[in-house]
Amino acid sequence: MFIRLLWESPLAFVVILFLVTFSVCCHEFMHAFVALKMGDDTAACRGHLTLNPLKQMGLISLLMMIFIGIAWGQVPINRANFRSRAGLVATILAGPLTNLALWVIFILIHLTAGKLGSRGQIMFMLEYGAMLNLVLFVFNMLPVPGLDGFNIISEFFPGLFRRDSEIVKGAYFLLAALLFSCSKWIFGLAFALTDGILRALYGVAA
Repeated sequence: MFIRLLWESPLAFVVILFLVTFSVCCHEFMHAFVALKMGDDTAACRGHLTLNPLKQMGLISLLMMIFIGIAWGQVPINRANFRSRAGLVATILAGPLTNLALWVIFILIHLTAGKLGSRGQIMFMLEYGAMLNLVLFVFNMLPVPGLDGFNIISEFFPGLFRRDSEIVKGAYFLLAALLFSCSKWIFGLAFALTDGILRALYGVAA
């Protein structure tokens, strides 16, 4: 369980907990922010224009993060309020694209900090922050119910992706399988890609 890390490496536990919470809250905030700009004020009226984890994630999600390392957030929207389908799709994409942007930002900060001579835990935090946000982007773009990728596809294929269809039921099983059997592989791939890009950037900047 994730909480065991608290005794094995308290600093790493706190850093990872902060990074996950911060990244999820940024993801959810941008859903709410773009929704407001596109005509739907549901999330804004319910207080989701904030980075407060208790609001964006909720107590259960935070406890799950602390104990087993899994967290989520959910911003309410009202499809009827959007001025266009494009606005709704932009709102859905805003969350994962925020994680992709944070991946780039963490990489750039890592590069800057490295050139300034930073070492140790600061560099670990920055590299892990980059890797984590790449993982969040990939997971959220999967076409699986409950994730942004599924919501985007279902907007364009509403009949095919009915929530009571066999495709959806199978997708739920796929999500469980991915989370339990492929998560280490996805984390490893994200770390390798992030580390490779950082090495390449340091080589160019040398």
